[in-house]
Formats: sequence, structure tokens, C-alpha cells
Amino acid sequence: YNALISACEKGGQWEKALELFDELQRRGLEPNLIVYDALISACEKGGQWEKALAFFDELQQRGLEPNIITYNALISACEKGGQWEKALAIFDELQ
Repeated sequence: YNALISACEKGGQWEKALELFDELQRRGLEPNLIVYDALISACEKGGQWEKALAFFDELQQRGLEPNIITYNALISACEKGGQWEKALAIFDELQ
């Protein structure tokens, strides 16, 4: 699923990436950080900053530790959504 979701992200198919994520969970598989990074990036490319934030919250609730790739995608999603204050707040978390 990592590769499939990443391919959708790179192809700008954020809705298909979300469908694959749902399928992964229906099959009882646990998403890892790579999956979440790809989902957040897919949401960023699709202008879905709110969904990106929701996935960020979800990955932390699952006990996953965001990395620089995660933060970069999330900040970019907020920037593209005109949410510069949120982007700055997320950046401040990295300090």
C-alpha cells in the first residue's frame, strides 16, 4: 500500500489515495509513517489542508513519531491552503 498511495500522491490523485488508505484499514493492516507521509502529501497536492491536519493528528494518536518529511508536507499543505498562521505554528513545533 505504501507504493500505491505514493503513486497516487505523485499523480495528484488524492481521492484515490484516501480510498486506498480506507482499504488498507478494512483489511486490518496498520498504516505506518510512510503511508501517512504519502497521504499528507496527497492532501497537500489536492489542496486538502484540513485533511492533512487530520491525518497528522491521527498518526500521532497511533503513537507514530512525525519526521521532517511529515512536517514539510504538512507545512506545505497549510501554505497552499492559505493557512500561513498554521504553517508557522507547525514550524515552531520543530524548534
